[in-house]
Amino acid sequence: MRNNKKAFFFTGILALVISVSAFTQPGQTKNEKPQNLKVLPKNISDEELTKVMRGFNAALGVKCNYCHAPKSNGEKGMDFASDANPKKNIAREMIKMTKKINKKYFNKEHDGAFKNITCETCHNGHDEPKTFSVAK
Repeated sequence: MRNNKKAFFFTGILALVISVSAFTQPGQTKNEKPQNLKVLPKNISDEELTKVMRGFNAALGVKCNYCHAPKSNGEKGMDFASDANPKKNIAREMIKMTKKINKKYFNKEHDGAFKNITCETCHNGHDEPKTFSVAK
């Protein structure tokens, strides 16, 4: 019985370590500031940047390597500052487009609520946005 408690305890600790490591960005230390931010605010906090990136992950149903290039020095992980992956610049243009649309059309109060569009509006969990044909 005592061995079962020990096994359960160590299994719980192992699960906790795996969970924490799954949600950390490899290659970026806590004191290291994000680099090469061209659309997102340069003073964005680590927590807010992580929240934004996870939002992109969910909205497009992709992982980090969809937009970010791998490290070129042979190490494991992503080079988050690199522009080597062309999809990163596409993402930047989509962010600009979304901000422009929201500012022009949706930055007004409607029925007591502010409405806007997000990546999810068109992508709906897929890497390619769903397009609609308009019948004439």
